[in-house]
Amino acid sequence: MQLIRSVKALSAWRRKLEREGVVVGLVPTMGALHAGHRALIRAARLSCDAVVVSLFVNPRQFGPGEGLARYPRRLRQDASLCRAEGVDVLFVPSREDMYPAGFGTVVTVPGPSRRWEGEARPGHFAGVATVVTKLMALVRPHLAFLGQKDYQQTAVIRRLVTDLGLGTDVRVRPTVRDPDGVALSSRNDYLTAMQRRAAPVLYAALKVGRAALLAGTRSGVRIRKAMQRVLSSEPAVRLEYLAICDPETLEPLRRVKHKAVLLGAIRIGKVRLIDNLVVRR
Repeated sequence: MQLIRSVKALSAWRRKLEREGVVVGLVPTMGALHAGHRALIRAARLSCDAVVVSLFVNPRQFGPGEGLARYPRRLRQDASLCRAEGVDVLFVPSREDMYPAGFGTVVTVPGPSRRWEGEARPGHFAGVATVVTKLMALVRPHLAFLGQKDYQQTAVIRRLVTDLGLGTDVRVRPTVRDPDGVALSSRNDYLTAMQRRAAPVLYAALKVGRAALLAGTRSGVRIRKAMQRVLSSEPAVRLEYLAICDPETLEPLRRVKHKAVLLGAIRIGKVRLIDNLVVRR
């Protein structure tokens, strides 16, 4: 496995593959890799000749007080995982290399970023879209692998790739969960033991919403109230939002016809958790 730390070196590596007909896959991450990332890497390994994992804690997608400084950085462990999974290139650029002096470009994707996380974290998706656009330009991947846990982010990136004609096939893989249903996330490490025991309530609420929908409930309001009742049973949880949305536009649905995505965000202490379920009739 090659550890590449500069934009220039990555571009040189990519140019060498131009005439070889190599299928390149990208797994973009911020590090602190876990079993969810491992599943993405394995999917990429099965479909691609060369796999690039990017590891960059992107400052532009963190708002004030969102914990940029304390975000876990575990390069040695992350490199070990990537090496064990047969990754070809681990790209670990510096902030200065990704955003050199004078960097002024900002990429925005207004449609799918407008609500939910976009409202809760102003500027977050502009930071995501900007860094993903740069990674796509550098790696020029044929395929990119994302996790469903960050559903709205995957919708933003799909829209970005389509609108800019980047030609990358974006593949979204199922959320990987702990046995109690909690979606794997680096943020879970911030939970105390007591808070961690409360965390499964978000997934439990989403499952109740799914069950209501599959049982024939079509009213978005009724489904949301059913999910809220589950969350209200856990006093440690503060609700940020629960939503029943169109899976592509992420606009809220008053009535569900064929397919919906259930989105949720909660706080437990200072830790913010998100999750989702896609439901088809």
